[in-house]
Amino acid sequence: MNLHLENRTALVTGSTAGIGFAIAQVLAREGAHVIVNGRTQERVDSALAQIRKEAPRSKVEGIAADLGNRAGCDLAVSKFPSVDILVNNLGIFEPKAFEQIPDADWQRFFEVNVMSGVRLSRTYLPGMKQRNWGRIIFISSESGVQIPAEMVHYGMTKTAQIAIARGLAETCGGTEVTVNSVLAGPTASEGVTQFVAVLAKEQKVSAEDFEKEFFRSVRPSSLLKRFIRPEEVAAAVAFVCSPASSAINGTALRADGGVVKAAF
Repeated sequence: MNLHLENRTALVTGSTAGIGFAIAQVLAREGAHVIVNGRTQERVDSALAQIRKEAPRSKVEGIAADLGNRAGCDLAVSKFPSVDILVNNLGIFEPKAFEQIPDADWQRFFEVNVMSGVRLSRTYLPGMKQRNWGRIIFISSESGVQIPAEMVHYGMTKTAQIAIARGLAETCGGTEVTVNSVLAGPTASEGVTQFVAVLAKEQKVSAEDFEKEFFRSVRPSSLLKRFIRPEEVAAAVAFVCSPASSAINGTALRADGGVVKAAF
């Protein structure tokens, strides 16, 4: 790809592994100045080393901060007061029966998955409008459209991200600033891979057999019939970050492997 991202600065939250790392990796490869974020310096340094190894000429920096709270967002903004591209990827998930989800979990999921993006967008959007160019992308999920019964609180946050992205896009009419959400399907991220390994071991089956059964019984509408690779989602996100995507605004773009049974 040649996405013409030279001289663009991109902050990708939660980008030391999984989809976030894949996004940071492809944006760096495409010439953007990428800011990698994770909660620990060790994780950030490891991610930076991997990107630099693959793309020695890439311009990458990192910030160790928990963006799931106000203090972490303030720290990130103080170090990087202006960005051209903001990818709100930070997120947590946890399967749990609705009756067993306490108030604290609802508040924690909303704080991390939703408010991290709200706070950073609120800070960076005015500068994008002033410069008349910018990209904000919320990494949502097919779970924001088809709420999973096994984690209603997670689905709620993903729906909220879609609504926020659309609302922010409405404020950008007539500018070269776009705000979109990308709905990822079941993806082989670090957390999912670990979760699958644990469940497969408990059920005394291989990870491959567990994956087949998952898509047979839990996500039968998937057309891909396997977990999406992080780099497959990242490719779609990278395009939305590029100048070539100027006509895509206020949209919930699906990279879901066909899980959502709708043509539009």
